[in-house]
Amino acid sequence: MNLNGKEGVFFVAVILWTLAWKCYSSWLASKNNDKRWFVALVVLNTAGILDMIYVFWVLKKTNTDVLNSVKRVLRMK
Repeated sequence: MNLNGKEGVFFVAVILWTLAWKCYSSWLASKNNDKRWFVALVVLNTAGILDMIYVFWVLKKTNTDVLNSVKRVLRMK
């Protein structure tokens, strides 16, 4: 498989998108002591969809909450 050009950029973008959601939702599940969700999030990888369901529907986080968390993490260089 050749991942040059647009295909390579898309592939990397999808990986980063999935990794970001996976890390964020797993961290929140761990922090909230949601052991079943933590296991489900770590075992099941569905391009971030399950992770987003946990963050937005189960924890009721808003877009602003997520962006503020990302900004805090980026400032922790």
